[in-house]
Amino acid sequence: MTRMWSAIRGNPLVSITVLVAVVAGALSLSGNTPVGHALITVFGLVVAGIELVGMIKQLRAGTWGVDILALIAILATLAVGEVWATLMIVVMLSGGQALDRFAEGRATRELSALLERAPHIAHVVDSETGDIRDVPVADVALGETLLIRNAEVVPVDGTLASERGTFDESSITGESLPVERSTGELVLSGSLNGQVAVQIVATATAANSNYQRIIALVAEAADSKAPLVRIADRYAVPFTIFSLILAGVAWAVSGDPVRFAEVLVVATPCPLLLAAPVAFLGGMSRAARQGIIVKGGGTLETLSRTRTMAFDKTGTLTAGRPVVVGVHANPEFTEGDVLSWAASAEVYSTHVLAASIVLAASERGIDADVATNAREELTNGVVATVGGREVRVGKRAFIEAHAHGVVVSPLEPGQLSVYVSVDGIAAGSIVLSDAVRDEAAGTLVELRALGVTRTLMLTGDARETANHIGKILDVGEVHSALLPEGKVDIIRRISDRPVVMVGDGVNDAPVLAVADVGIAMGARGSTAASESADVVILIDDLSRTAEAVRIGKRTMRIARQSIWLGIGLSIALMIVATFGLLPAVIGAALQEVVDLATILNSLRALRRGRGHGRTATVAAAPRIEEPTRQLLSE
Repeated sequence: MTRMWSAIRGNPLVSITVLVAVVAGALSLSGNTPVGHALITVFGLVVAGIELVGMIKQLRAGTWGVDILALIAILATLAVGEVWATLMIVVMLSGGQALDRFAEGRATRELSALLERAPHIAHVVDSETGDIRDVPVADVALGETLLIRNAEVVPVDGTLASERGTFDESSITGESLPVERSTGELVLSGSLNGQVAVQIVATATAANSNYQRIIALVAEAADSKAPLVRIADRYAVPFTIFSLILAGVAWAVSGDPVRFAEVLVVATPCPLLLAAPVAFLGGMSRAARQGIIVKGGGTLETLSRTRTMAFDKTGTLTAGRPVVVGVHANPEFTEGDVLSWAASAEVYSTHVLAASIVLAASERGIDADVATNAREELTNGVVATVGGREVRVGKRAFIEAHAHGVVVSPLEPGQLSVYVSVDGIAAGSIVLSDAVRDEAAGTLVELRALGVTRTLMLTGDARETANHIGKILDVGEVHSALLPEGKVDIIRRISDRPVVMVGDGVNDAPVLAVADVGIAMGARGSTAASESADVVILIDDLSRTAEAVRIGKRTMRIARQSIWLGIGLSIALMIVATFGLLPAVIGAALQEVVDLATILNSLRALRRGRGHGRTATVAAAPRIEEPTRQLLSE
């Protein structure tokens, strides 16, 4: 409430109107009523002139504004001598603008929170002396050690140099509980450090860090202008015509021009002007709280009408991280031997599969031994000495060239094998795949419940793997072996629109740009995809796509409800005024109540709606992997 009154007091027109009212009232009480009325008349004409200039500018810009009703109401009340009603109309206009700003600030609070938290200074630790110097975040270089004091925001992405640290990542990932990080683990920029100062080693510059990318997206969302005026204009012409006709009829039937003014006083267009902007800003803010950055109100409107959803596969419908699903050992070895040797050799590898093998060994309680003379054989695998024995890990052909007794492991669609040998003898193989997201099937079910009638999967993978995933998730159409231009062509040819495309990689950027709405899984996706998209999901959770559609639908529903609420109440008051039962001054005051009711209803878009979070999850589905990753496979 304090913020609301601050917004009202901060509007110069409100202050001037109040001052005019006080002076005119004092003059009337002192017996100088004509002078008081003259003051209000001059003030009303000035405001009418300002409104006229603004209306002309709108018409030149090609926009039909609904302020014409307010302008006519001011002139009509002045013409019939209802000067206090004139003053009430001016209060209504200026107060409505102030309330609009208050509502906008209330609705964009979450959007601006990230911007306000952005760090500007980093504490760089000198590697030789240990001295600390403060530098602009933009000047932090890769490899520099930074001190993060307690309760400070991490300025750039980095790895933890301290033994342990606790961070609040809620503004980044939506995780409400603090997370613990150990030496060498990634610390995301934008995380809030706990109560103990830590040091990190910068792995990205400020421009390329996670938080700065989010900041750029939020700034773009906050600065975007939705087609809000267009929504109001859909109702402006018929509402204006109806109001003028009803006011004219009231004048003609009663023969009293005052009746014309009384009707127009309650026909002012503030509900139209306020309802949609507040609802859209509230919807964008609500989405931001859910880790969904929507770059414009127009995007919310399009999401509300979504008919077709298309998905990339890897990193979107699947987790995008290969995991070990099986270990096969030759007779003279055990599965633990195979996994231990592979993990020991892969510890120092940067290959995408190496981390998965090391993690699988750790989860099974298998310690990796110290490897020496480790080297990578480009595109083939890894060679290392483990416990004095030569261990090779890699493609089947690579192992067969240096060992005997290789047994081919059976694979399901989308799986791949990594083979292991010891001192020239094949030890076994490790099977990996890319897991279907736990929430993927439930998300598709929820999207259908939200009115999506067609689902597609667009992937560059081979047909067998793509069809396997499509069958698991019950995707309507599966298009495989596609290049980026192939995905673009399919999206362009879809007739069931609007079409929403969801992806996460650099190769998805073109198709995200041509879809009616592009959604980027930006938690770990590419910058190119995020920049091309209209919506960015900051949390690695596919169900947020259904949440985005749900928020869009609810926002549009509330916007329309608010507009019709304002129109309905205004029409009811106009009908009462037509019969001469509503004096102009009282009508102007009641119209302010209508404006407030419209704003409060629009602010419902900030809140969680019914059915929120209904997206189901499914048990872990069979795991699959894209053939394009088969660097270590057959």
